[in-house]
Amino acid sequence: MTTYAINIMRKILMDHMMPLARGAIFILLSTSSIAGLSAGKNERIAATSQQKEVAITIYGNNLGLIKDTRRVGLARDFNQLVWLGVAQQIRPETARLRNPAHFRGFRVQELSFDLDLLTPGKLLERYIGREVTVIRAHPATGEESRETAVLLSANNGGVFKYADRVEIGSPGLGRLAFPAIPGGLHDKPSLAVSFVNPVAGEQDLELSYLTTGLSWRADYAVELNEREDRADIHGWATVTNQSGASYRNAVLQLVAGDVNQVRQGAPVPLHARGAMAMAKMAEATDLKPESLLEYHLYTLDRPITLVENQIRQVGLMSATRIPVKKELVLTGSDYYYSGKFADIGQKLKPAVLLEFRNKGEGLGIPLPAGIARMYKKDSHGHIQFVGEDQVDHSAAGEIVRLKPGNAFDVTVERKQTDFRRLAGEGLKDPREGNTFESAFEILLRNARKEAATVTVREPIPGDWQMIAESQAHSRVSSNMAEWKVIVPAGGHAALNYRVRVKNF
Repeated sequence: MTTYAINIMRKILMDHMMPLARGAIFILLSTSSIAGLSAGKNERIAATSQQKEVAITIYGNNLGLIKDTRRVGLARDFNQLVWLGVAQQIRPETARLRNPAHFRGFRVQELSFDLDLLTPGKLLERYIGREVTVIRAHPATGEESRETAVLLSANNGGVFKYADRVEIGSPGLGRLAFPAIPGGLHDKPSLAVSFVNPVAGEQDLELSYLTTGLSWRADYAVELNEREDRADIHGWATVTNQSGASYRNAVLQLVAGDVNQVRQGAPVPLHARGAMAMAKMAEATDLKPESLLEYHLYTLDRPITLVENQIRQVGLMSATRIPVKKELVLTGSDYYYSGKFADIGQKLKPAVLLEFRNKGEGLGIPLPAGIARMYKKDSHGHIQFVGEDQVDHSAAGEIVRLKPGNAFDVTVERKQTDFRRLAGEGLKDPREGNTFESAFEILLRNARKEAATVTVREPIPGDWQMIAESQAHSRVSSNMAEWKVIVPAGGHAALNYRVRVKNF
């Protein structure tokens, strides 16, 4: 371990040591002791400095696949290896160690995940019942004295047994010196592996494992033009790393789709985290898509460094002047047609819907699910946020529909003008006693300076028949009637209809 690393470790121990009683006890580690962090008596070390390549595949449901290749000196036959710097949120049961060049005769015997990291508290616990050196400084001269004691307890101030007395921690107690680091304590999360290797020498080992704490989502920015008939669309993949490890110069791949996982229990809890940093947004079109089983795989065309507790964005797609269709839509409910309502008028607002087809330059690729945020410039040329909506996975060529919000200047008032439940008498089929007739008036008002077209969609259950209507409807599906109602500028329009519904 380098002198720099030793100094860093000393600083960590000094900064995080809990005081015993009123006085702080400082822990002193010799250079040889700190070197003991890296290896036990027969252990070989695979440190992050030996890393040759790392690849990350991130799924959208808090799951990542790590593939870490390191150059390690190995013995022939039996080896004990400590792989330092694995993700703290690793799922240990998924870990696989391979020797790609010598896979014949390579056999893993045992693998364990060590989350028992070196901390001042852990170090004290491991030394209970063992000798430590207590170092005190004279308050006047500063001269140091050393005395050996057995640590009896590390709780509530610490209890120390000297040759002639027993003491608890006190302000006069300066610092403790330990002869060595107990086995099994490491400064980073690690995997301990026992395996048989067919040949000796420097070789590339590949460790792969699943970890939680890695996730990504798609974010889209949709900027409408003044006429609201075209839009510039930019997409980013927003990657979050809370896995408990950093990945430098990594190959990054993202999987879009619903990957099934078997839930067997709660994951390893997250330790205290600092605030995450948002990295600078990358230019768009950095990710190249391809099919993977029933999912889509996006590969970044350059290495990326993903630091622990970091949020980073990389380009997904970019398209300009995409044709957009804007529509005002009022959608009813099927329960309207089986009962009588006493209200004198139900006030509603049509939804504003935008749609575009996933094709053309910059589009025509599988778009992963995410959030689309919509913007438009005001009369002063300042960009304004106008709403957001969830986008589902959209294949190439599909229509993508977005709802930024509801109309403001176009309002609707609905009221039921008649309701009848038809009696069974005189009807050939007694089941026709479950037949209802309902009549409605939908009054649409438009406060704009230009006319507005509102699409009225009514989901009607059962076997239905339109008895009367003020304008013709379209039967767009078996249970949906649709009208296109033109509302003049500064005026209003009324839609009246009567429908008979049979519910069996």
